[in-house]
Amino acid sequence: MSPAQGTRQKITGKITLAKKLAGELKNEVKSLKDLSLKLTSWQTDDTSTLLVALLASVVFLEASDLHLEAQEQDARLRVRIDGMLQDTALLSLKTYGALLSRIKLLSGIKLNVSDRPQDGRFTFVLEESLPIEIRVSSLPSEHGESLVLRILNPKSLKTIKDLGLRKNLLLLFQEEIKKPNGMILVTGPTGSGKTTTLYAFLKSVQKPEIKIVTIEDPIEYHLEGISQTQVAPKEYTFASGLRAIVRQDPDVILVGEIRDQETAGIALQAALTGHLVFSTLHTNDAAGTIARLLSLGANPINVSAALSLIIAQRLIRKVCTACAKTRTATLLELKTIQEGLKDLAKELIPKIPSTLKLIEPQGCAACNNTGYRGRVGIFEAIVADDALETFVSKSPSIGELRAYAQKAGMVSMYQDGLFKVLEKTTTLKEIERVTTE
Repeated sequence: MSPAQGTRQKITGKITLAKKLAGELKNEVKSLKDLSLKLTSWQTDDTSTLLVALLASVVFLEASDLHLEAQEQDARLRVRIDGMLQDTALLSLKTYGALLSRIKLLSGIKLNVSDRPQDGRFTFVLEESLPIEIRVSSLPSEHGESLVLRILNPKSLKTIKDLGLRKNLLLLFQEEIKKPNGMILVTGPTGSGKTTTLYAFLKSVQKPEIKIVTIEDPIEYHLEGISQTQVAPKEYTFASGLRAIVRQDPDVILVGEIRDQETAGIALQAALTGHLVFSTLHTNDAAGTIARLLSLGANPINVSAALSLIIAQRLIRKVCTACAKTRTATLLELKTIQEGLKDLAKELIPKIPSTLKLIEPQGCAACNNTGYRGRVGIFEAIVADDALETFVSKSPSIGELRAYAQKAGMVSMYQDGLFKVLEKTTTLKEIERVTTE
């Protein structure tokens, strides 16, 4: 069956892939190399056919983003898998132009505008599965428009037990999200998995007797049974939306991001008046969170009283189990791991044998020859107890707060990563790549 025979679609807004064709593509496209070869045969005059087959393939390859970039003589197609962009194919300018028009039409982007950025979205449906939202961004570049398609697959959502937490952290998080009020902040750069963690929290606390309301920019995944709202420029901001949400008698509030003094103030006040508030903040680590809130103009007394838990996280790639090999650690690697863990409490430091075995990535078709497949989180957390509240009232620097947290028993993201190296989940090189600032 050709892709055209298995595709039912409207002109704009939504495309659906038939189950039979989905099965064929899933069996035939198991790596980026397979996709590259397939694209050669798919480059026909039927642009709708090409697009639906391309989208289905990158979904099956568990990609998060698809990049289409115009160059002087052709267009480059790249796919982001496990946080890393990989070259996939070169397309003719004719094929690029046809795909560009089709995607803009589907996502509600103006076809005749190419000299300024535009945003849109459409829905891709694999039959008998949840709809997948595709968020589209266009940007004018030297040789034509650059398109990025963000693939928001509901299958990417995880439960709190699937986040990759150490046992003691899992128990801590489960205990904190059961509390009726307070603020839990998740920090980290874009793409570090903050939204996934917050949605895992929401799924854990969701039950009929609890009302949950969110304000997001934009809504990335639709959660049944939760009132989700989306900011709109000028009319419905995080601050105005949050002020309205508090009047909706919620038990739990999710604020997509705290960006300004007004939002910070309202969120903290909500946490102090009987609501459990989840939100995110852009800081490099857990220790920088309080300084960031204070720099936004938040009241120090409210910050220390409202905060329950501060979490910082990153995503690391897992070594592909289909091709990985084990080897004995070098003396330098042994020393690096031992030095990295030496400041932990004695009961947390594992016994490390001199013949320690580490996992080594190789590369195969299953992992697109990268040696890595899938990702997992590394975390650090600061519990906001009475002692921390007293300490924060003295307006400590980020360095002082970090030292305080480590003395209180915090395991840093780097140290959490070292535990995953010892568990043969990932490599030292990957931990250093992600945690080096």
